Amino acid sequence: MHQLFDARDWLSAQGGLATALARAGFALGRLDGAIAALEPEARTGANRRLALIEVEAMLWAQGTPLRREEIGRDLMEARAGADLEAMRLARWGIRRLEGQGDPQALRGFLGLHRAEVSGLDDRLAARPTGRDFDAAAAEFQELAAGIAGLAPLLRASALRVLWRLCGLSAPELLAEPAVWTARAMAEGCEALRFVPLGRHGRAVWIDSGTPAERMARHLAAVTAGLQDARHELARVAEWQGRAHAAMAGIKGDNPARVIQALVAHPILNAAMLEASAGISRDTAERMLARMRDLGLAREITGGRRFRLWVLAG
Repeated sequence: MHQLFDARDWLSAQGGLATALARAGFALGRLDGAIAALEPEARTGANRRLALIEVEAMLWAQGTPLRREEIGRDLMEARAGADLEAMRLARWGIRRLEGQGDPQALRGFLGLHRAEVSGLDDRLAARPTGRDFDAAAAEFQELAAGIAGLAPLLRASALRVLWRLCGLSAPELLAEPAVWTARAMAEGCEALRFVPLGRHGRAVWIDSGTPAERMARHLAAVTAGLQDARHELARVAEWQGRAHAAMAGIKGDNPARVIQALVAHPILNAAMLEASAGISRDTAERMLARMRDLGLAREITGGRRFRLWVLAG
């Protein structure tokens, strides 16, 4: 493995990317600051909203198309018609991007059960098992230590290469290394749990070329992904202002509570709104219907019961 991966190539390429790295770092600081400025509930909602977008992009890139609304619905209601393996991966990705799991403990981070059996036939094992996995993880961490001199935003491109070389995931599961490196890149952030690439991740989650080429593409994807994430937060803030204006004629503080709940929860139902806003179930249903009529909320299940809502516009 040391012959296939030379840390010196990556370390020497870093010097020519100072401007792009500074641009990406500035974008990261702006997004982290914007999320840190939110109220705690809205901050959690922002991370969940960005995580849904990120996991959607990862799954589509690996050929498992699930829309973020579907992921959110299944997280709440586990529909029978869902692709169970895709949803398992989506649930895992959302939890990890929201901060669960220690990236340094690879077995636990990947949600793998401890197994002593090693050397399974390749047709049966999608990744090393038992002691073979532990050896692969140790080799990954040893080689990763050799590129500790790279900035976290740059290191991710090299770590994805190492992940594939060490075989820590099945080749078709690009979401696992993508989630792991997204968490690793957020090292030092105050409020941001991961660095989002969104749709721009497709350019780098599976790529090729020299270390310098890979890192340059990666920084471009990081910068664009962070800008898109800030635009998403700005869209939600604009909706919030529009909603307050549209519902200003309704007496009491219920409208403000409902608006705050929709900001904090990318997808919710009447029961969640009841608990989050501190209102009755009937009031929650009426407020959601009123917001739908005003073009502020959208129902995504198409049914009459167990309906789920998102903000519209």
